[in-house]
Amino acid sequence: MKVIGVVGLPASGKGEFSRIAAGLGIPVVVMGDVIRNAVKDAGLPPTDENHGAMANRLRAEHGMDAIAILCVGAIKKQDAALVLIDGIRGDAEVRVFRQHFPGFRLVAIETSFEKRLERLCERKRSDDVGSADGLRTRDEREKGWGLARALALADVRINNDGTLEEFTGKVTGFIRSLEQEP
Repeated sequence: MKVIGVVGLPASGKGEFSRIAAGLGIPVVVMGDVIRNAVKDAGLPPTDENHGAMANRLRAEHGMDAIAILCVGAIKKQDAALVLIDGIRGDAEVRVFRQHFPGFRLVAIETSFEKRLERLCERKRSDDVGSADGLRTRDEREKGWGLARALALADVRINNDGTLEEFTGKVTGFIRSLEQEP
């Protein structure tokens, strides 16, 4: 089984990358689902503040790799030649995946601050921030988890400042090239 992970700052296009991969028949394990489920199980509203606090709590109690460790079993259960991990937030998580899945590849989605803010304002997810200051705060929180270091570890970089069609073409081409590798 080949395993790839996707990493990027908030609203860079990680979810879109995952939707494209899923559309190509690639199973997707979403790390953020671990956080969302923990917030729900705690009976808290699904806000950015609650998601951030829960992610911090899990990492404080179980280590910076806690969420990755919780995902390893779900990845191993997949019956597929290629599996995608969506939502890597730190270098400790990358180390877990490289340890458990030889040949693991990390893809960084690179998108400008302005484009990311525009997307956040358009998508209106319950855990989204709606201002430049809010996005800067979220970026800094996630960088505190090791996101900047994870981005630096990427094996592949895909720019997502263009159109959805351009991004879809880049992602599809990348995935098809992986499927052709032995």
